[in-house]
Amino acid sequence: MSEFLQQLLNGLALGAIYALIALGYTMVYGVLRFINFAHSDIFMVGAFAAYFAGRWFGRALPPESPFGAAVIVLLAMSFCAALGVVIEKLAYRPLRDRSRLNVLITAIGVSLFLEYTGQLLFGADPKTFRLLTSRNVELGGLVLNSNQLIVFSVTILLLLALRHIVMRTRMGTAMRAVSFNHQAAALMGINIDSIISFTFALGSALAGAGGILYAMNYPSIDPLMGVMPGLKAFVAAVLGGIGNIPGAALGGVVLGLVESFVRGSRYSTFADAIAFAILILILLFRPAGLLGRSVVEKV
Repeated sequence: MSEFLQQLLNGLALGAIYALIALGYTMVYGVLRFINFAHSDIFMVGAFAAYFAGRWFGRALPPESPFGAAVIVLLAMSFCAALGVVIEKLAYRPLRDRSRLNVLITAIGVSLFLEYTGQLLFGADPKTFRLLTSRNVELGGLVLNSNQLIVFSVTILLLLALRHIVMRTRMGTAMRAVSFNHQAAALMGINIDSIISFTFALGSALAGAGGILYAMNYPSIDPLMGVMPGLKAFVAAVLGGIGNIPGAALGGVVLGLVESFVRGSRYSTFADAIAFAILILILLFRPAGLLGRSVVEKV
């Protein structure tokens, strides 16, 4: 039982990170109906932004202190939000009226550009990431790391903030309107470009936060660190229902739990393969995902 509960805690912590990344995929898809594969590399940029912010402002904002760590996280999220807006404006906006294949190829190109630019600027060697001082707490045979508590609390806080923005603000109402129908939203006076830029900023900020939380639990970062978590977060978004915000969160948690339990078993070498097997099964038997709805498209 103690081993089961330990893997449950580990899976929830990992699933929370997948959920934060998956939210960016699902929000962009909900508004623009395409997959932003560069999103996983913004996850990487968030970790490096926090890493260099800690080095540059370490005296004024010690990364080991809660206040310094909070400011560093906010700076990194702001940088990622700005980067997401720039990518949307320069790479995706000119192709908005083109075929989805063109946009998809561009997204892959932007992803590769960020990865190899990261290698050029940061170096290909892994770097040790330090933010706050982690401590282990034993509770009845369970080992709970302080970083896992931070992951839980920050993820819940960000999910509540996202829900408030989407459901309770004018910008969120406009986002939902654009996701339903671009033309009708434009006729109602909604600035489509501003809403799309805001969506990219919001999703990129969440990806940056996910990158920092991931680096806190696996304290080694490199320019290619976002590839596998990004692909798994995409699987999580499809699992929950691409375009559905609660579904992305649910898919991330489910995938994190499955991966954690597989890694704790004798089939640990198949942990990465399980994620993509889930993707194949979902596409075969429930293409709309767990919380998604099938939509009939008229030809």
